[in-house]
Amino acid sequence: MPTNAINAPAALFLFAHQDDEYGVFQAIEASLRLGRRVACAYLTAGAHGSAARRNAESLAVLTGMGVAADDVVFAGDQLGIVDGTLPRHMETAGAWLADWLGGFQRVELICVTAWEGGHHDHDALHFLTAHAAAGLGLGAPLRQYSLYNAFQRSGPWFNVLAPLAANGAVERSAIGWPARLRHLALLGRYPSQWKTWLGLFPFVLWHYLRHGCQQLQPVALARLDQRPHDGPLYYENRRFYTWDAMQRDMAGWLAAQRERAHGGRQQ
Repeated sequence: MPTNAINAPAALFLFAHQDDEYGVFQAIEASLRLGRRVACAYLTAGAHGSAARRNAESLAVLTGMGVAADDVVFAGDQLGIVDGTLPRHMETAGAWLADWLGGFQRVELICVTAWEGGHHDHDALHFLTAHAAAGLGLGAPLRQYSLYNAFQRSGPWFNVLAPLAANGAVERSAIGWPARLRHLALLGRYPSQWKTWLGLFPFVLWHYLRHGCQQLQPVALARLDQRPHDGPLYYENRRFYTWDAMQRDMAGWLAAQRERAHGGRQQ
């Protein structure tokens, strides 16, 4: 990697799963245009033998956009955290995140999945990143991006790229038509996830046609004490996880941090 890229101000993008980057295509491209060093990390590995294929798909998309291959880290593979299990690996993932974030000298932007009840891995990553950034004094450049949620939806239905008002003011940046078409074309580069994209693509297409903007929101630790939104969460509707289980996972992690801090003071 060129020395000037290593010394450039950083824009860090955190993903729970390979293909989550679709939510911040515009922010990644904008950061590259600004001369930032863009670094990306994935906190889970694909399940059922799909890890290598999913990694290759996301790596091809990101490097095609101009991200250096060395700046794409598949931490889920390294840590043995499989898709769908991140809340049960809070301690391991949280320690890795703090080390990774702390390894950059100048951080101008951090983007993480939103606190929205869409996928339990997304919320777990948000929780850990919010605490890690706060501990490192990086709360100011931290932003969240929506992927999908079930706010005011019933059954299998969901909203896509729809920020929750409870997460704060939305910072919108317009996406020009050439970029919209380019981003939509990138969605065809995840063939291993074709079933997922069969359901997602129409909604992403509608967002690009009607709104055509990148939407980011600030992150507040106080929000983590609140249910992402009223009514059933999407991961509850799909019976992937429960809010009660997520609360236990978060409480367990916080208790472990307090215990560690208390032990450190006694030494």
